[in-house]
Amino acid sequence: MTPLPLQGRGAIVAGGGGGIGRAVCARLLESGAQVVSLDRDDCRPPNLAGAVACDLTDGAEVAAAVAAAHHRTGRIDIVVHCAGITRDGPLVRMSDDDWRAVMAANLDSAFYLLRSTGPLLRATGAGAVVLVSSINGERGKAGQANYAASKAGLIALGRTTAREWGRHHVRVNVVSPGWTETPMTAGLPDQLRARALADTALGRLGRPDEVAGAVLFLCSDESRHITGQVLRVDGGQLIG
Repeated sequence: MTPLPLQGRGAIVAGGGGGIGRAVCARLLESGAQVVSLDRDDCRPPNLAGAVACDLTDGAEVAAAVAAAHHRTGRIDIVVHCAGITRDGPLVRMSDDDWRAVMAANLDSAFYLLRSTGPLLRATGAGAVVLVSSINGERGKAGQANYAASKAGLIALGRTTAREWGRHHVRVNVVSPGWTETPMTAGLPDQLRARALADTALGRLGRPDEVAGAVLFLCSDESRHITGQVLRVDGGQLIG
């Protein structure tokens, strides 16, 4: 029997309670990793090594949650950041609270996660990080100044971290989904969904498991010479 590609590796998934986060947890588990989910709610998908309720916008809570995850798995080899929220609106009418809430949940949380997991990843000598951004972080999006800026920040954060940690053999990459059918997108207006579908070359919108498949690839040894890259999983919605 062929060994599972992530057998014995410890993984943290921040935002493991969301649509993409749950799919990522499931794919990592199927591949043999011990997975701990960090999220505001104590989310417990089946067979997790643990789930830690954590305010990802609080640096001290993130540090404590990472320590708890490390205690449960014994090692941290993989870190995936899937956390994200939206509070859409025209830039000139966007409140300070809506700007700050989205930046805190989407970008600050990734900074706290990387700062806390960095020493553990570098200690393994072969760690992998994946940050889940968005094609709107690459192209911008009307009505999403806060969201697009936060997702663009994830790309810059990922590339900078890849440069800093490469000498420790830790790879850092970004996945950039297009419209993906999740609870977060389910509440968006039908006309936006139709427009995204019309822009997608493959003629359908994405599923969380398809994003999770890209994350799994970037966490595995199949991508061992790939770092600092942005992999779009958008069905051709954004063809540059």
